[in-house]
Amino acid sequence: MHAMMWAKFLAILALAMAVADASTLTPPVLPLLVRNPYLSLWLGNARGEPWEEWPMFYTGAKVGLSVMAAVPESGLVYPLLGRGHDSLSTQVTFPIYEGSNYDASTTNLTYSIQGGVKDEKASVILSFISPITPTSTFRQSMPASYIKIYVEGNFDLSIYVDINGQWVSGDDESRIQWELSERQSQGLGFPPLKTWKIRRSEEQLLTEKNDRAEWGTLHFTGPAEANHESGTAFDMRNRFKNTGELRNATDENYRKINQDEPVFAFSKDFKLKSSASKSKELSEDSILFTIAHIQDPVVQFAAARGLTLMRPLWASWFETADSMVNHHYVDFDESSKLAAEYSEQLVVDALKSGSEDYKDIVALSARQVMGATSFSGTSDSPLLFLKEISSNGDFQTVDVIFPTFPFFLYTNPRWLAYLLEPLLEHQLSGQYPNKYSMHDIGTFPIGKGYEDGRDEYMPLEECGNMLIMGLALVNSLGGTSDTLGPLGSLGDDSDVGSGGVFPLSSRIDSIDSAWGGSRDNKQVHSWLKKSYKLWKQWTGYLVEEALIPANQLSTDDFAGWLANQTNLALKGIIGIRAMSGLSEALGESKDATYYRDISDDYIEKWQDYGFSKDGTHARISYTWYGSWTTIYNLFADSILCFHLPDATSSPIGLHEPETQKPIEHGRKGKSRTVFIDEKVYKMQSDWYHNVKQKYGLPLDSRHLYTKSDWQFFAAAVASKKVRTEIVESIALWVNETVTDRPLTDLYETEGDGGFPGPHFLARPVVGGHFAFLALERACDGRAVGGLDFLNEVDVDWEDRGESVLPQVDEL
Repeated sequence: MHAMMWAKFLAILALAMAVADASTLTPPVLPLLVRNPYLSLWLGNARGEPWEEWPMFYTGAKVGLSVMAAVPESGLVYPLLGRGHDSLSTQVTFPIYEGSNYDASTTNLTYSIQGGVKDEKASVILSFISPITPTSTFRQSMPASYIKIYVEGNFDLSIYVDINGQWVSGDDESRIQWELSERQSQGLGFPPLKTWKIRRSEEQLLTEKNDRAEWGTLHFTGPAEANHESGTAFDMRNRFKNTGELRNATDENYRKINQDEPVFAFSKDFKLKSSASKSKELSEDSILFTIAHIQDPVVQFAAARGLTLMRPLWASWFETADSMVNHHYVDFDESSKLAAEYSEQLVVDALKSGSEDYKDIVALSARQVMGATSFSGTSDSPLLFLKEISSNGDFQTVDVIFPTFPFFLYTNPRWLAYLLEPLLEHQLSGQYPNKYSMHDIGTFPIGKGYEDGRDEYMPLEECGNMLIMGLALVNSLGGTSDTLGPLGSLGDDSDVGSGGVFPLSSRIDSIDSAWGGSRDNKQVHSWLKKSYKLWKQWTGYLVEEALIPANQLSTDDFAGWLANQTNLALKGIIGIRAMSGLSEALGESKDATYYRDISDDYIEKWQDYGFSKDGTHARISYTWYGSWTTIYNLFADSILCFHLPDATSSPIGLHEPETQKPIEHGRKGKSRTVFIDEKVYKMQSDWYHNVKQKYGLPLDSRHLYTKSDWQFFAAAVASKKVRTEIVESIALWVNETVTDRPLTDLYETEGDGGFPGPHFLARPVVGGHFAFLALERACDGRAVGGLDFLNEVDVDWEDRGESVLPQVDEL
């Protein structure tokens, strides 16, 4: 099949799949172009018609992106996206909006347009694609997204797209400048292109206004065959209405964003009528655009070598931004294919692990997670920087990475290593004075650290988080290819590079070497050994502080300071047990035994201290009688395989001392020696059923608000019945909530499901929604089976009516 015919076939296939694969949930906001903290465009009225409001940045601020269609024969103009039609001097005609659907990487908006006569009709699909490509970090590192417009009909149609200066500044008073760059054809597969480049006239390096980057350049690229023009929004939109085309002209009067609003546009005529052999036959065509927002440097980071301006990871392969943008454009088919493979696997796994509702929830969450990150470093030593979106803008926040980490365990565990590495490097270099783990490394995009040690005080929380994620990463990259699934086994282990933390492959097709199994063991061992002293240091703090937590914050800092927090203590104790596993992985058997003995002692006491007198639920605090709480940190016990009978702490495949006996799971007559008693799991699962509200499971007895990430952590280690109830409640909330920003993780479980006070929006913690999927992969695929006891009816226990745990009146 010739290349052009194949490209057309792919376009038609994509069109058919987009129409057929409908989403079941109706969230208030949908991701459009969401790639990093500064390339973040959303459809703010996703339950309405896309032309009713402008698209928005995640904060809710409007961003100029206008899409319109014109029918030359009738002279009618149809707005498709944004309020560009407000500029038109005459009344417009509205299309029939058929609705939206989405997967992990794509959001499609579908319209029907009637022609001038009875049998003339057309369909238009606006497809917004921010590819998630876990098998190609090379592609994932590019700060660029696609807009593909598909048209099908039997009459001629013109499409118009413009953007304005709000993409490059959070201040409409900023003065901007622009230019049109044209690239000539470079042979087969490298077509001629046009690119609008827009930036602030005076860039402010590493500065934000209203969360928008005040440095960098926006690249808006289309095919050379498209007409182009820049100028005043009113004039250009009316010209398109009157003539159906643009003049291929450039306005050189640089000015403020809000001064005679300058916009930058492309248009394309689709000759569908002449392509159809009969008037009733339909012809298909499409046009592709890309939008890239490029910052170089991306952040400033206090690395081991000192405060460093960090370049984007894509710069490891491309000398200029232009060459990266051009490659991104021509790579559309391959990027889309890889993204589709991920989305299709996600559908299969989510349906197996949850339901149709769960499938849509994780699909909706995926781009939101990656939209908080920026890839940096080099191909030998990649780094992934993260902004704590909306809650305070902190940089590399440990207790934001923690609820996010199930997404990375499922999608690509190496990306989790790239997230943890800046924290490890900074603290190993001696730039942080405290003996516990730091909370964050600064305020994004400047990560100067805290030489005085005065970061937000969450010492127990962050030490536990780092140790749990550390062992989870080691276990994940040591798993077998069968349990990692198709995403983990793609590629091969040849040419994996050298010199850094999980270096990237230099394969010509830019596909990562396969991860998991024996392939990553050597690198995991090296990574762990290099930072072993930090892990021990943090565990030492937990040994002193975890069992009886002092008055301090947990990750749920909006709930305030509190001593003796039951859930926080559990995290610290599991962190100590995790250190036993890390020690065993390196063959440090004395350390492994020492930390395991301590954690075993602490967990027995915790099971005495933390529960109600009637043995039905956990308390918020050891001494807060009458209270209850969600023990979402039980998820850590299971994701680290401590819930399996007779399991040692050691991760699979890294190190097995000669004295270690083989693990014999499920042997008939073998006694169970789990870390946390099964009855704790059963008790909490039953309690969640009793206290669940209309829109989900409240965080604790103090309020009716909840955290969606922690609900999925808790549901993952509850019975199937309770898991289903919680997912259905969250799905109902997605459909009915009055929140009007990208998916919040903090909301009211009753009333209108709104914000409870703090407005958390677009945060990456929705990666916690992947808890079910991460657990399916854990423990070489045995983690979920190890929780089957939750689905058994304990007749003896029901008859006895006695407490699940020993009752205590005081500590």
